[in-house]
Amino acid sequence: MKQRSLTAAVALALATLSTGSHAVSFSNGDATLDINGTVNGFYSFRTTEDDRGKVNNSGITNGLLPGWINFVFTTQVEGLDIKAHVGFAPGINNDSSTVGLPLGGGGEPYSQIDTRNLYFQFGKAEAGTLKFGRDIGLFGQKIILADMTLLGLGGNTYASTPFNTTFGMIGHGYMYTGFQPQITYTSPNFDGFQAGVGIFQPSDFIGSGETSTPGVQAIASYDWKGSTPGSVWGGLIHQNTDSGYNNVDTFAARGAELGAKVGLGDFEAVAYGFTGKGLGLSTVGALFYSPYGETKSRGWFLQGTYKLGKTKVGINFGENRDSGGNLIGTNRFRSTTLGIYHSLNKYITLVGEYNMERAKGPDAINSGGNGDLKTRTISFGGIIFF
Repeated sequence: MKQRSLTAAVALALATLSTGSHAVSFSNGDATLDINGTVNGFYSFRTTEDDRGKVNNSGITNGLLPGWINFVFTTQVEGLDIKAHVGFAPGINNDSSTVGLPLGGGGEPYSQIDTRNLYFQFGKAEAGTLKFGRDIGLFGQKIILADMTLLGLGGNTYASTPFNTTFGMIGHGYMYTGFQPQITYTSPNFDGFQAGVGIFQPSDFIGSGETSTPGVQAIASYDWKGSTPGSVWGGLIHQNTDSGYNNVDTFAARGAELGAKVGLGDFEAVAYGFTGKGLGLSTVGALFYSPYGETKSRGWFLQGTYKLGKTKVGINFGENRDSGGNLIGTNRFRSTTLGIYHSLNKYITLVGEYNMERAKGPDAINSGGNGDLKTRTISFGGIIFF
């Protein structure tokens, strides 16, 4: 297995796999099966203060990534490049009532396994690729790949310990793209320019029922190499609602994003922003979690990292705001992470982070808002890619 950069390892973890990156490979005739994966574990200590008081907790937890095991089949038949991907994402954590994980038959807690990747695709380099199945979404995909906390913990305001994953900077600068049922087309690469568009399983807005038309997502990017390598991209998302919640009129949920990444020697900078209407509570970070009607959302994210030999240090900052719809007032979530990521060897990365989160909004007790929330998290641990 060849040495992978931090960015390549992150891309692997989110299943944007190349057929050449694998831990174990089996071939039979013109067909190849690659197996690869990742495992992580962290200690976190968190202090939270809000309208109701102060709480400290600690735990042994997964980071923003769960574990992962991937089985990737590739072949070429009659001029078509064919790929099938099955990926399972288990966690190390026990039951958490926050996400409703069940207890075992004897009352003992247990972890969960999430099937995130289950798709096949076919195409040609000169014609593009069609994908059918479940995989990472298009809107918000590139920014989570660029977030340095993907290899660590980041923030975990909503993730009461234990939890299967933390949130990193999700909800503090961008929304979570998620792994979604889809049929997508990706264009050929035209000297660095590439685009993708797809129809997606329409999400069930809380209390509103599913829609009769699919969701649509699209992305376009331009990547370049040289002494200052980088990338710029833009994305769109759209989904109709067929029925309202609490007498909220039907509406079209939609959003747009714009991001850029550029490197200069060992330094790399990332800048990103998005705006949306009806996408849900961006301060939670989950697309279409929208019990508040046509809520307006916007956010921005900045990050700088510097590589010192086998160690990368970085800082990022992000903010999301929600207002309108049935939401009481305006909610604002900010977060800053300081991180150190040390490559122990070609497999293992050791991570230490300090995260500061701040929420401003209506009183949490009397108005049902987020209130004035402060969270500090210290974490350290490691992650292996194989």
